[in-house]
Amino acid sequence: MGKTERLYQIEMLIRSRGQASFSELQKTLEVSRATLWRDIEYLRSRLGAPIEYDRFANGYRFGASTGAAREQKHELPGLWFNERELYSLLMAYQLLSGLDADGMLSRHLQPLLERIHQMLGTVEGTDGAEALTKRVRILSAARRPVPTRFFELVGEALLRRRRLQMRYLTRGRGEVGERTVSPQRLVHHRNTWYLDAWCHKVEGLRRFALDAIETAALLDTPSRELPMKTVQAEMDAGYGIYAGSRRRWAVLHFEPQAAQWISREEWHPEQRGRWMTDGRYELKLPYVDETELVMDLLRQGDEVTVAGPPELREAVRRRLERATARYGAATDAP
Repeated sequence: MGKTERLYQIEMLIRSRGQASFSELQKTLEVSRATLWRDIEYLRSRLGAPIEYDRFANGYRFGASTGAAREQKHELPGLWFNERELYSLLMAYQLLSGLDADGMLSRHLQPLLERIHQMLGTVEGTDGAEALTKRVRILSAARRPVPTRFFELVGEALLRRRRLQMRYLTRGRGEVGERTVSPQRLVHHRNTWYLDAWCHKVEGLRRFALDAIETAALLDTPSRELPMKTVQAEMDAGYGIYAGSRRRWAVLHFEPQAAQWISREEWHPEQRGRWMTDGRYELKLPYVDETELVMDLLRQGDEVTVAGPPELREAVRRRLERATARYGAATDAP
């Protein structure tokens, strides 16, 4: 039993029984006298528990606060987690903070972080929670920050089930236009945030990048509600961030060197993979728009071959030809 769990056990035993003797606590917790003394003192001095020893009853109880005649209401901070659960929660906080470009999420979660630190305290045999945060680093390349006001506004619209009026930049066409949308869910993909929403202009589901919002306002009009299964079926069918309904299957052959890593990676939840007799690895996955898939394939260089379909193979070939043309012959001067 770890220290955090013992503290909660002491709290629970005294509160449920009204009082508990030192021997009862020691027997239940199965610790030494010195450890139990330290735990009781920690509850008193560090966590403010008004634990008193009643010599007439020969037990510990929650008494009145200093200088007051009434019993003090006392609760240990946070929920009941053991040390391993708290450390996992702390690392989850670090991960979430790593997704947080401007510190907005971190600011809102700061009270949670403070409680985790308080609950962990000086856990025996460790350097404490603060030291752990310095030993966990989250690397996020090519991050596209989202202004805090838009992230919070979208979150409020989702929670209150209200429509949003926004001025939005469609980067592919270079157009800025007004949109009224009914938010359905937030999506985090490759270090930026997207909003899946029903667009009342085109009367269909669309995916909007939050960093492409130029202005936004929360409307009083209720959102159009869609079953989440409908949103998932329409928006999650493709590869990466691109949604659509006409699915095709890419067949990719990875060379033995790259296959060692690719065989352990998930490119798509519905992917299928198998080892080939020559040591290569075949990966099959669905896509509806080739854009993001082609970008990922180009990152693999000469370690991958597109076996099908022909249109995907041709798209990769054209991109490689254009890239080669930019560099010219190998002997050309820069």
